[in-house]
Amino acid sequence: SCQTKRTFKDIGASLKSKIGGEAKTSTEMIDEARKIAFQRMIEEAEKVHADAIIGMRYVTSDTMQGAAEIIAYGTAVKTTL
Repeated sequence: SCQTKRTFKDIGASLKSKIGGEAKTSTEMIDEARKIAFQRMIEEAEKVHADAIIGMRYVTSDTMQGAAEIIAYGTAVKTTL
């Protein structure tokens, strides 16, 4: 999931991160992207009739200024016959 920040809120968050403190808009954006990526991973596992995901991980990267990419991945498995 790739999320971009909102411009006016970002200016305040950018200033806050430069002077110290948590940039809430960035934190909220990353949290939302993580939730979306997690849900998409579950949906993909359900498509192949898996009932569990093992070895789940997140990967994050900045794709450009003001955007972050979050990837959720793991191995979809069937634990019951």
